[in-house]
Amino acid sequence: MTTVFRVDRGTRDRYAQLVRYHQDLFVDAWGDIAPVEFAAVAWRIATPPLTTTPAYVRWHRRVLSAEVVRNFWDGSLLARVQLVAPSPVNLATLPPVSSGAPPTSPFGDDQVREPGDGAWRGWTSSFGQFVTPTAQDLARGPFLRTTVLVEAPLPLAGLPEAPDGPVEGFEDDADRAVAVLARALDRLVAPVVTSLESSGLPQ
Repeated sequence: MTTVFRVDRGTRDRYAQLVRYHQDLFVDAWGDIAPVEFAAVAWRIATPPLTTTPAYVRWHRRVLSAEVVRNFWDGSLLARVQLVAPSPVNLATLPPVSSGAPPTSPFGDDQVREPGDGAWRGWTSSFGQFVTPTAQDLARGPFLRTTVLVEAPLPLAGLPEAPDGPVEGFEDDADRAVAVLARALDRLVAPVVTSLESSGLPQ
């Protein structure tokens, strides 16, 4: 089975520093009878966009974002993961779309349009990672980039209790919460990613 989420232990010290730096984000979690809010904030600090490369939590190239939030209906823990998915339509059969822009750009001849411009394109990749098209890409033609959204409850088992405040060692509690969440999310999303990877459909 594909590994989708894992903790990068090599950046643990950096994560602890970020937790201390962002301790104000835990203000609503201190002393909570449920571990949900504390775990959600710990996860937020461990993942983009709050943390930059290298992030404490690493994820599969198909993962665009992965949030863990409190479900305000019952206070439970909710996962929300957006994944790159194959296109549900054959892009080659869609009629090309002209931008109506002149064939050359005022910024120089290196912007000359190519004969294939205007054709629909899906996800492109760079060094194995799915990437968002640049402004230059979008000026040449349309994109249809498909994603799927996974939303599901997560178990609370194994999560540490919320500390009463930024006491000594609370960074370790945050670290443990992230490790538990990474395992839970991996169990949840890995079958989905494995299926997407083996679909054989174009991106």
